Amino acid sequence: MRPTDSPDPLAALQHRIGHGFRDVRLLQLALTHRSFSADHNERLEFLGDSVLNLAVAGLLYERLSDQPEGDLSRVRANLVKQDTLYQLATTLGLPALLRLGEGEARSGGYKRPSILADALEAVLGAVYLDAGFEVASALVRRLFKDVDITPRMSAIGKDPKTELQEWLQGRKMNLPVYRVVGTFGAAHQQTFDVECEVVELARMERGIGASRRAGEQAAASAMLAHIKTLSL
Repeated sequence: MRPTDSPDPLAALQHRIGHGFRDVRLLQLALTHRSFSADHNERLEFLGDSVLNLAVAGLLYERLSDQPEGDLSRVRANLVKQDTLYQLATTLGLPALLRLGEGEARSGGYKRPSILADALEAVLGAVYLDAGFEVASALVRRLFKDVDITPRMSAIGKDPKTELQEWLQGRKMNLPVYRVVGTFGAAHQQTFDVECEVVELARMERGIGASRRAGEQAAASAMLAHIKTLSL
């Protein structure tokens, strides 16, 4: 799916998300992949990831008022995972609006789940900067309004990041810190080297993935493998 022929595609997107930007350049930046320009959406994605997690946490706190923290964490993990965000991004029409470099476009970047999930988070980051958390949170609630959010979601297998977080919280330890320590390959086909640090264990583990999220999951998995050798 290539960029839309609409005379004002950004205006149409603003209508779909229910927010008119005061600074539409933020929205344009949110749709700009690193393969297109040195001025790209990764910082907005970083911000939007936190906005999304907090907004979803508030939503679950209200909807699943009788569920324990562990179940809420697992439900949230299923709502903010890449596949879910990819579907939401597609529904919003983001594939047609992405700004990609020529190589990434040729290789099908407009349909790549990791790129679309990241772009959706970047849009949330852009909304937050443009209008504040309440407006961004309201957008998150609109995005998930048709999703059947039930406690059964917590029964779905835990991803490594969630499992590691719950293990640490169960022992009153701080959450792990993830850092991208290196990227490799062409802009349209990068590999991310991510470090996971658990301060209380004085331990750092590394993971490699085709996206930042995948690298974080791989690093968390490596940390879990180390933890299983301990008697804690």
